[in-house]
Amino acid sequence: MTKSVLNARVTHLKPSGIRKFFDIAATMSEVISLGIGEPDFATPAPIVEAGIASLRRGDTHYTSNHGILELRQALARHLQLLYDVHYNPANELLMTVGVSEALYLAFTAILDPGDEVIIPTPCFVSYQAEVLLAGGVPVEVPTFFDDRFQPRADLIEQAITPRTKAIFLGSPCNPTGAVASRETLLSIAALAERYDLMVVSDEIYDRLVYGVEHVCFASLPGMWQRTILMGGFSKAYAMTGWRIGYVAGPAEIISGLVRIHQYTVMSAPTVSQYAALEALRVGEPFVQEMLQEYDRRRRLVFTRLNELGLPTVEPQGAFYAFPRVMDCGMDDETFCNRLLAEEHVAIVPGSSFGDAGAGFARVSYAASYSQLEMALEKIGHFLKNNC
Repeated sequence: MTKSVLNARVTHLKPSGIRKFFDIAATMSEVISLGIGEPDFATPAPIVEAGIASLRRGDTHYTSNHGILELRQALARHLQLLYDVHYNPANELLMTVGVSEALYLAFTAILDPGDEVIIPTPCFVSYQAEVLLAGGVPVEVPTFFDDRFQPRADLIEQAITPRTKAIFLGSPCNPTGAVASRETLLSIAALAERYDLMVVSDEIYDRLVYGVEHVCFASLPGMWQRTILMGGFSKAYAMTGWRIGYVAGPAEIISGLVRIHQYTVMSAPTVSQYAALEALRVGEPFVQEMLQEYDRRRRLVFTRLNELGLPTVEPQGAFYAFPRVMDCGMDDETFCNRLLAEEHVAIVPGSSFGDAGAGFARVSYAASYSQLEMALEKIGHFLKNNC
């Protein structure tokens, strides 16, 4: 054919910097990967058994488009208990195929062609892409090392135009590990009110915070009706492969998301919904056990990276550190590629997460303590030889 089959939105999408980098790592042997964005723990046994039991009962059919009512009721209680936010299980909660589908649904539902979404960066790689695929325009606003990667309301306000439809927030943040403070979020809430904007809030790492408070954006004064809240079970319950998440918001907005959801996936996987229900019932001790181990690893990585001469803001959430590698005299892609080639340690160039990530690298501590110790020793050897 002489004409391109693919539309312009797809052809203009940049390949994922994470995937591109790990395609290289996959060709090598004995690589210590500190780039993976998922727990290294297996899903807790009672949750697995609940999924298996659902299959044995014959629960292998479609559910309601919204998801199993019992699960939505349990999730509503969960969110009320944690954050004092109230959602009607009948029409204000939707179970999705992870937060990835929630992002797709939200942006497709609220954006008209050319609408702008302000996105603080560095951020997870799919945010800008999902806005583009929905016909919108992602507007990156940088966060900075010296601000501990907290989003700045003044910079967000400078980016607002008549085409701005929403502000996007991801806290705790992948890749920086930053947790937006209540003060920060209140200042952003004031902007949403002043300029009549929606806020799309990805809070998938909400349970993985260390010594600080996670503030649910929808819980802030006047923000419930402006917020599309996203979360899931992948990170806190080690359920990435189950592909189960949720989106919460006012009924009018959720009804729009459901219209898209019913024509794309019909319903989230039934077996995964029953496993998620069990996670809400019995999963808390497992969450706390994994959190304690992540915290132990976090302190090791944060302390050692700084000792090695890679300035790192203390991560307060998720399971990532974001050291500044440009002090070594290389750009982040060169640093990561040479570290992989010479020491067989895989970390992700910060520029994969937006322009504001250039000069940094993402180090995941979702790896065993012994692997982290070995990788940090190799990073030290690399720095000694190259910096």
